[in-house]
Amino acid sequence: MNVQIHAKDVTLNDNLRTHIESAVDGFKKYQLDITTVNVNVAAEKKGASVEFDIHIAHAQPVVINQSDDSLDAAIDLAIERASKALRRLHDKVIAKDATSIKDLEPLEI
Repeated sequence: MNVQIHAKDVTLNDNLRTHIESAVDGFKKYQLDITTVNVNVAAEKKGASVEFDIHIAHAQPVVINQSDDSLDAAIDLAIERASKALRRLHDKVIAKDATSIKDLEPLEI
């Protein structure tokens, strides 16, 4: 997985950078074939905005935009929303492969 973090008009300290990288590493638990994650952090007139652009093989990219007054809050909310979106995609993929109750054969006792 290729991770790129870009900051525009904001200086990311090492703590925020490692926080973002550890959160992106946590996306591996959804067992999706994530190829690239682009994280864009930018300063706005009021606060900061964070964008996660998550590219998944054989699926549409997941794009999360989050703005908040605080940079820390914007990052945390964006990570939470990205996790929720990836969990939903994972559940959709797993449910597609699951067998229906109608397809099960009854046991004879």
